Amino acid sequence: MAAHRHSSTTPVDQLTLRQARAEHDALGQDIAEHDKRYYEEDAPSVSDAEYDALRQRYEALEAQFPELTSDESLTQRVGAKPSEKFAKIRHRVPMLSLANAFADEDVEDFVERIRRFLQIKADAPLAFTSEPKIDGLSLSLRYENGKLVSAATRGDGEEGEDVTVNARTVHDIPHELHGPGVPEICEVRGEVYLSHADFAAINERQAAAGKPIFANPRNAAAGSLRQLDPKITASRPLKFFAYAWGEMSVMPAKTQHGMIDHFKAYGFKTNPLTRRLSSVAELLEHYHEIETDRANLGYDIDGVVYKVDDLNYQQRLGFVSRSPRWALAHKFPAQKAVTVLDDIEINVGRTGSLNPIAKLRPVTVGGVVVSNATLHNEDYIRGIGGNGEPIRNGVDIRIGDTVVVLRAGDVIPKVLDVVLDKRPPDSKPYVFPTICPACGSHAVREVNPRTGREDSVRRCTGGLICPAQARERLKHFVSRNAFDIEGLGWQRIEELYDDDLIKSPQDIFTLEARNERSLKRLENKEGWGATSVRNLFAAIAERRTVPLNRFIFALGIPHVGETSAKLLARHFGTFEALREAAKQAADTTSEAHADLTSIGGIGPVVAEAIVEFFKEKHNEDMLDALLVEVTAVPIEAATSDSPVAGKTVVFTGSLEQMTREEAKAMAERLGAKVAGSVSKKTDIVVAGPGAGSKLAKAAEFGVQVMDEDGWFALVGRT
Repeated sequence: MAAHRHSSTTPVDQLTLRQARAEHDALGQDIAEHDKRYYEEDAPSVSDAEYDALRQRYEALEAQFPELTSDESLTQRVGAKPSEKFAKIRHRVPMLSLANAFADEDVEDFVERIRRFLQIKADAPLAFTSEPKIDGLSLSLRYENGKLVSAATRGDGEEGEDVTVNARTVHDIPHELHGPGVPEICEVRGEVYLSHADFAAINERQAAAGKPIFANPRNAAAGSLRQLDPKITASRPLKFFAYAWGEMSVMPAKTQHGMIDHFKAYGFKTNPLTRRLSSVAELLEHYHEIETDRANLGYDIDGVVYKVDDLNYQQRLGFVSRSPRWALAHKFPAQKAVTVLDDIEINVGRTGSLNPIAKLRPVTVGGVVVSNATLHNEDYIRGIGGNGEPIRNGVDIRIGDTVVVLRAGDVIPKVLDVVLDKRPPDSKPYVFPTICPACGSHAVREVNPRTGREDSVRRCTGGLICPAQARERLKHFVSRNAFDIEGLGWQRIEELYDDDLIKSPQDIFTLEARNERSLKRLENKEGWGATSVRNLFAAIAERRTVPLNRFIFALGIPHVGETSAKLLARHFGTFEALREAAKQAADTTSEAHADLTSIGGIGPVVAEAIVEFFKEKHNEDMLDALLVEVTAVPIEAATSDSPVAGKTVVFTGSLEQMTREEAKAMAERLGAKVAGSVSKKTDIVVAGPGAGSKLAKAAEFGVQVMDEDGWFALVGRT
């Protein structure tokens, strides 16, 4: 199982920004590892409950500290990259994931946010659909003129695996759609799954044939659909529920529930437990009914999904990061188990954080075998919370302890508590290392200058001389949402780093030339071959030109994740412009600094990190060498033909016809960039009553100003 980093039990509103930043970074790395195991390898090493707990904590940190939104921000990504075994299909409409809820109060907050966003009063009608969340493999089916032409897995949400041939063997998937009003282009989405009975029968056959058995129905379903031999897929009784859609040439209904009715008419199976409900009380009643009857369904579910029923409302609500605002997955509760803590290992992260990992005696929690769990940080082991308060009644965690392990959702497992009466009599408190295990440098806990308190994270001071940090940075550089170089995964990076072949990003692109000159060629090394080397060099060559946002993200600038990288790429257009602006923004009174911090989503913390990154000579040297090998090209401009596409818009004052959140969502949907402050680069200021300093700035810079009516007239909404 992948190593786990720390996550604090301290309430997020009690964390300092530095503490939150460190925890957010570490959690992001862990979640990415688990996404890869779940989506790409069909071999999750943690339970859904554990993963969800990590994700919940991760998202709570971003909600409390908005400047963290871009720090390894997995809230911006979905799933994992498609397998290299299959051809790829790009989704015309991204397959996004859902935000999660874990308590009834979360559902109440969700409905309240919807009403607030849409400005719907509490006593006004608002309908939702509620349906079981199937624990299977997401699939998108494309029909043209009623005939099935392709089938693709979710993949990374933008691009999935082409499993068309295999999907045709699934009995529940019609080859041709029937019924009234089938759109010319009709992408139907849903979940491939196995029933409990069929799963048991498959495992019996696997065992009888001397083959490995599957851990759970979800893995078996995913593995069955992703077979290179479609005959194997055909031999397994996969099932399919339809519940969503992608590209549609014509929308056959105006509601979510109506769309599901149409899918049923077309020949798909839809979940009979789907309901149309109109209040929080009804949603929760439906959830608890399904939870109670969960064991009798005959297939695995891990929660209930709520969706705003009105499709016009869905469009207005839009999306945030990787999730639609109009949907929520209400997960079932976490699960616990008791086992023995055999050891504590320290993992050194990309930023130098020393992350304690509990090495557990393997135990099954919620159907998944868990052998590693997070211990969060040094203080957590000692029984101390983020503000110095006792946790677990002050009981520390020791090697040899019998511990309670919590697995909440799909999140990383964590050691929750200690069974004190089973503690070995000769146990000793764990001594957290003050020396980096990777490079021998001192590991320190910095003092927050604002609070005067120590950071909860101990960090290696070795910087670039620390091999663990260098390796992690290289892994980040080639990761899925950065350069995404096929065949250059984490194991290959480790190997090439150990062989002194790749030490910095630019070394990746000189590897082929150096290999040609070397007497010890890669193709002659164990585990390599002429074909694998040729494929690797071809994959590297394909990435000599990359979109600017991927290039920026790959650099690993602290707090600059995928979302921030896209914002910077769109705002500056070229890497040279960003680089020059960052240098000028070192002067906090400069126009460049004001421009940088005015970008919506780029706050002062992110801006400071960008400035500091370009101040470092070793970073500048690396960039100079890297840019000789690769080209970062501007990302595609907004495809919208609206009159505000590509323009920078600032909303100020009290908006009366829409909420500020809805205004921002509308502008971004139309291809505009929304900034938080007015600068010379601002194109439009939409001012409501009470507009103050931003209106004065607009006048100073000669920026076009309009009221809400003018905005609606401009974008074509009356």
